[in-house]
Amino acid sequence: MRERMLAGELYKAKDPELEQMHANARDILHEFNNTQPNENDKRLSLLHELFGSLGKESEIKPPFYCDYGVYIHAGKGFFANYDCVILDCNEVRIGNHVFFGPKVQVYTATHPLDPAKRRGEWESAHPITIEDDVWIGGGAIICPGVNIGAGTTIGAGSVVTKDIPANVFAAGNPCRVIRKLKIE
Repeated sequence: MRERMLAGELYKAKDPELEQMHANARDILHEFNNTQPNENDKRLSLLHELFGSLGKESEIKPPFYCDYGVYIHAGKGFFANYDCVILDCNEVRIGNHVFFGPKVQVYTATHPLDPAKRRGEWESAHPITIEDDVWIGGGAIICPGVNIGAGTTIGAGSVVTKDIPANVFAAGNPCRVIRKLKIE
């Protein structure tokens, strides 16, 4: 099922391998989310254990939630504020110096529109890429399969359902380009 999941095909999460991976992530997240405020080194160590890769000078404020962790790859200087959720049933690639406001949600997971397939517990997942120097405002939701170009700002509360190009300000539900940014 893991191979099907990563290929973007229909899969069932109730699979022994996936359930064990999810249990491992839950254990690490429980420890991470219950650290003391001054335990920055411990939190960073737990994130390195959880993530597929995490660049230097990165920080995630607890609480933080994800499915597996191993499919999250974040570059240097990544920052996620409180209550971030990354459903990493497929790869999530986050560039360098990307900042998330509070309650940002990144969803690779999706479910079939056909009720019979949903009843059969089928789901799928599509990778997400967020390039360098992106700012995502608080409460934004990034949907499966989306790519966000370098230097872009996503407005708070936006629902990003389609790719967003580089160096723009985009906002809304659904998120759309508001204007190009003059990057110096």
